Amino acid sequence: MAEDIVKIKSGKGVLHINFPKEATFSDVRANLEEKLISGSGFFLRGTVVLLPRDVFSPEENEALQKLFHAHGLICRTKTPEEAELLISNAAAKEQQPQTPSKQDIQEMLVINKTLRGGQEIRTESSVLIVGNVNPGAQIISGGSIDIRGTCRGMVHAGATGDTAAIIVADHLMPTQIRIANLIARSPDAIEKSNRAERASIKDGRIIIEPIER
Repeated sequence: MAEDIVKIKSGKGVLHINFPKEATFSDVRANLEEKLISGSGFFLRGTVVLLPRDVFSPEENEALQKLFHAHGLICRTKTPEEAELLISNAAAKEQQPQTPSKQDIQEMLVINKTLRGGQEIRTESSVLIVGNVNPGAQIISGGSIDIRGTCRGMVHAGATGDTAAIIVADHLMPTQIRIANLIARSPDAIEKSNRAERASIKDGRIIIEPIER
C-alpha cells in the first residue's frame, strides 16, 4: 500500500477528506484513488464528500470531483465555514422525527485507526477499518466489513439478518466470524498468501477465500 496520506472521516451523513498541507496534488489523488478502488462496494453511492476548496487549483479540484463521481460519490468543495453550515443542517435534519430508510442503514462508518483489545464498534451501517483489528476487539455491523489490515478479533457482518453481507481483510484470522445468523472461526492451520481474503455465505455456510483487491 502507498503511504496513507489521506484520511476519510464520517460525520453527520457526509465524508470529510483531510490531508497534510504539504501533500502534493498527485500524491493526494493517487492515495484517494487507491482508497476508492479498495473500498468499492462499501462507499454508499450518492454520499456527499467535502473537499477543502482553497488547497488546490480549480482544475485540480475538478479532477478530484471527477474521480469521486466515477465511484458514485458527490464531491463538494467547501470553505471551513460552509462545511460547518452543511454539517449543522445535516444534524438538524437528523433530529427531526423520521422513519429510518434503507439508505440510512447502508451508510458507511470509516475508522482510521487500529482497534485494540476491549474496543467495540457497533453500527447498523457498513464499516471500513483502515488499520488492524486486534484480539479482544470486536465489530458488529448491520452491513459489510472491510478491514485494511489484519483481523484477529471478533467480526459480525449482516447483524440485522443481511445474508448478502461480506467481510474482507488483508489477513483474515478472527477469533470468531459471523455473518447474519451463521457462526464460524478461522481454521487452526490455514495457508496464507499475500492476497486479501473475503468471508461470505455460500450454500448455507460461511466460506473464506482469497481475492484480489
